Amino acid sequence: MNLSIVLCFLMPLALLGQRDCFLGLGGKDDETIKQVFKLTDEQVGKMRNWAAELKYRNEFLEIRADRLLKRNAGSSPEALIKVSTEYRALLDSMQANMKLLDKRLLGLFSDEQYNLYIMLCNQVYRSPLFATRSVGEN
Repeated sequence: MNLSIVLCFLMPLALLGQRDCFLGLGGKDDETIKQVFKLTDEQVGKMRNWAAELKYRNEFLEIRADRLLKRNAGSSPEALIKVSTEYRALLDSMQANMKLLDKRLLGLFSDEQYNLYIMLCNQVYRSPLFATRSVGEN
Protein backbone atom coordinates (compact mmCIF):
# COMPACT_ATOMS: atom_id res chain seq x y z
CA MET A 1 0.00 0.00 0.00
CA ASN A 2 1.28 3.45 -0.87
CA LEU A 3 2.47 5.18 2.33
CA SER A 4 1.38 8.59 1.05
CA ILE A 5 -2.23 7.35 0.88
CA VAL A 6 -1.99 6.09 4.44
CA LEU A 7 -0.52 9.36 5.66
CA CYS A 8 -3.26 11.33 3.95
CA PHE A 9 -6.07 9.46 5.66
CA LEU A 10 -4.48 10.04 9.06
CA MET A 11 -4.68 13.81 8.63
CA PRO A 12 -8.22 14.66 7.47
CA LEU A 13 -8.50 17.63 9.83
CA ALA A 14 -5.03 19.07 9.33
CA LEU A 15 -6.54 22.31 8.02
CA LEU A 16 -8.31 22.80 11.34
CA GLY A 17 -4.95 22.73 13.13
CA GLN A 18 -5.66 19.60 15.11
CA ARG A 19 -2.84 17.65 16.59
CA ASP A 20 -4.66 14.39 17.30
CA CYS A 21 -4.17 11.51 14.91
CA PHE A 22 -7.61 10.75 13.54
CA LEU A 23 -8.39 7.66 11.49
CA GLY A 24 -11.07 9.54 9.58
CA LEU A 25 -13.82 7.00 10.23
CA GLY A 26 -16.87 7.68 8.13
CA GLY A 27 -15.00 9.59 5.46
CA LYS A 28 -13.87 8.67 2.00
CA ASP A 29 -11.04 6.54 3.40
CA ASP A 30 -12.96 3.73 5.12
CA GLU A 31 -11.73 1.26 2.50
CA THR A 32 -8.14 2.41 3.10
CA ILE A 33 -8.58 1.93 6.85
CA LYS A 34 -9.92 -1.56 6.19
CA GLN A 35 -6.97 -2.49 3.97
CA VAL A 36 -4.13 -0.85 5.90
CA PHE A 37 -5.13 -2.29 9.24
CA LYS A 38 -6.39 -5.59 7.78
CA LEU A 39 -9.68 -5.33 9.64
CA THR A 40 -11.64 -8.46 10.43
CA ASP A 41 -15.22 -8.87 9.19
CA GLU A 42 -16.48 -8.01 12.68
CA GLN A 43 -14.36 -4.85 12.79
CA VAL A 44 -15.56 -3.82 9.32
CA GLY A 45 -19.19 -4.31 10.32
CA LYS A 46 -18.79 -2.16 13.42
CA MET A 47 -16.80 0.43 11.47
CA ARG A 48 -19.66 0.76 8.97
CA ASN A 49 -22.23 1.14 11.74
CA TRP A 50 -20.15 3.77 13.52
CA ALA A 51 -19.51 5.63 10.27
CA ALA A 52 -23.29 5.85 9.78
CA GLU A 53 -23.66 7.04 13.38
CA LEU A 54 -21.03 9.72 12.82
CA LYS A 55 -22.79 10.91 9.68
CA TYR A 56 -26.09 11.09 11.59
CA ARG A 57 -24.54 12.95 14.56
CA ASN A 58 -22.70 15.49 12.41
CA GLU A 59 -25.49 16.08 9.91
CA PHE A 60 -27.42 18.15 12.44
CA LEU A 61 -24.33 20.14 13.36
CA GLU A 62 -23.54 20.81 9.69
CA ILE A 63 -27.09 22.08 9.09
CA ARG A 64 -26.80 24.39 12.10
CA ALA A 65 -23.43 25.67 10.87
CA ASP A 66 -24.78 26.36 7.37
CA ARG A 67 -27.81 28.20 8.76
CA LEU A 68 -25.58 30.23 11.04
CA LEU A 69 -23.42 31.37 8.13
CA LYS A 70 -26.37 32.13 5.84
CA ARG A 71 -28.27 34.02 8.53
CA ASN A 72 -25.26 36.24 9.27
CA ALA A 73 -23.82 36.75 5.79
CA GLY A 74 -24.15 40.55 5.85
CA SER A 75 -23.58 41.11 9.56
CA SER A 76 -21.37 43.71 11.18
CA PRO A 77 -17.81 42.82 12.17
CA GLU A 78 -18.85 42.70 15.84
CA ALA A 79 -21.66 40.25 15.06
CA LEU A 80 -19.32 38.15 12.92
CA ILE A 81 -16.97 37.71 15.86
CA LYS A 82 -19.86 36.25 17.87
CA VAL A 83 -20.86 34.09 14.89
CA SER A 84 -17.30 32.80 14.54
CA THR A 85 -17.36 31.67 18.17
CA GLU A 86 -20.63 29.80 17.64
CA TYR A 87 -19.33 28.29 14.39
CA ARG A 88 -16.11 27.15 16.08
CA ALA A 89 -18.17 25.43 18.79
CA LEU A 90 -20.09 23.51 16.12
CA LEU A 91 -16.85 22.44 14.42
CA ASP A 92 -15.44 21.39 17.80
CA SER A 93 -18.53 19.25 18.40
CA MET A 94 -18.08 17.54 15.02
CA GLN A 95 -14.44 16.88 15.81
CA ALA A 96 -15.39 15.47 19.24
CA ASN A 97 -17.81 13.09 17.49
CA MET A 98 -15.04 11.95 15.15
CA LYS A 99 -12.68 11.38 18.05
CA LEU A 100 -15.28 9.38 20.01
CA LEU A 101 -16.02 7.04 17.12
CA ASP A 102 -12.38 6.67 16.07
CA LYS A 103 -11.63 5.63 19.67
CA ARG A 104 -14.37 3.01 19.49
CA LEU A 105 -12.74 1.47 16.42
CA LEU A 106 -9.27 1.69 17.95
CA GLY A 107 -10.67 -0.15 20.96
CA LEU A 108 -11.32 -3.15 18.70
CA PHE A 109 -7.80 -3.17 17.27
CA SER A 110 -5.45 -6.03 18.00
CA ASP A 111 -2.03 -5.17 19.42
CA GLU A 112 -0.54 -5.42 15.93
CA GLN A 113 -3.16 -3.10 14.42
CA TYR A 114 -2.84 -0.59 17.27
CA ASN A 115 0.97 -0.57 17.08
CA LEU A 116 0.75 0.10 13.33
CA TYR A 117 -1.61 3.01 14.05
CA ILE A 118 0.83 4.47 16.57
CA MET A 119 3.74 4.09 14.15
CA LEU A 120 1.83 5.85 11.36
CA CYS A 121 0.77 8.67 13.68
CA ASN A 122 4.34 9.18 14.79
CA GLN A 123 5.47 9.39 11.17
CA VAL A 124 3.13 12.34 10.55
CA TYR A 125 3.90 13.96 13.93
CA ARG A 126 0.39 13.48 15.33
CA SER A 127 -0.61 12.32 18.79
CA PRO A 128 -2.23 8.88 18.73
CA LEU A 129 -5.63 8.63 20.37
CA PHE A 130 -5.65 6.48 23.47
CA ALA A 131 -8.33 3.83 23.32
CA THR A 132 -9.21 1.37 26.06
CA ARG A 133 -8.82 -2.03 24.49
CA SER A 134 -10.12 -5.24 26.00
CA VAL A 135 -7.99 -8.37 25.74
CA GLY A 136 -9.83 -11.21 24.06
CA GLU A 137 -12.39 -9.06 22.26
CA ASN A 138 -10.34 -8.77 19.07
